[in-house]
Amino acid sequence: MEIEEAIQQAKKNEQKAFNFLLNTFWDDVYGFQLKRIQNENDAEDVTIQTFSRAFDRIETYNSDYKFKTWLITISKNIHVDILRKEKNSINTRISKDDENSVFQILDETPSAEDKLITEQNLAKLLRDIKKLKPHYQEVINLRYFQELSYKEISAQLNEPINNVKVKLLRAKKLLAEIIQKKQ
Repeated sequence: MEIEEAIQQAKKNEQKAFNFLLNTFWDDVYGFQLKRIQNENDAEDVTIQTFSRAFDRIETYNSDYKFKTWLITISKNIHVDILRKEKNSINTRISKDDENSVFQILDETPSAEDKLITEQNLAKLLRDIKKLKPHYQEVINLRYFQELSYKEISAQLNEPINNVKVKLLRAKKLLAEIIQKKQ
């Protein structure tokens, strides 16, 4: 899949396209933020928020610019917003209207990562999950073991739904990599 094709499919709400774009550009955005923030956890959080916002507003992407540049710009703006909020100590909440207008990322078909995960022996799978960072362990646990919906996970973690979706995508990818290394 090429990037332009993936963007067009993502605009049509195709889950595989979102996965492709996340996998293709994760390292670029994360690396950019890691240089700025110099803290792995904070850089990862900003990267998750970047993809969340990008996927929420994918229809606004202008193909005259490189997709990577668009993502980096979103990432930079998110970091600047965080710094401003910290500086002003203002806590803002998303209004109900904004929450209802969140772009839905469908997760209907099992991805390659989903298939790999379900094929694993439960005990081995639990050992592999423990190798993930705690916030990834938590989102995997809530989704697959407690079988909560995205909305329920969002409420429990007090995070926007799109952040939960991106975090879960990333957790599944990392878990699949751990499983594949052992094979």
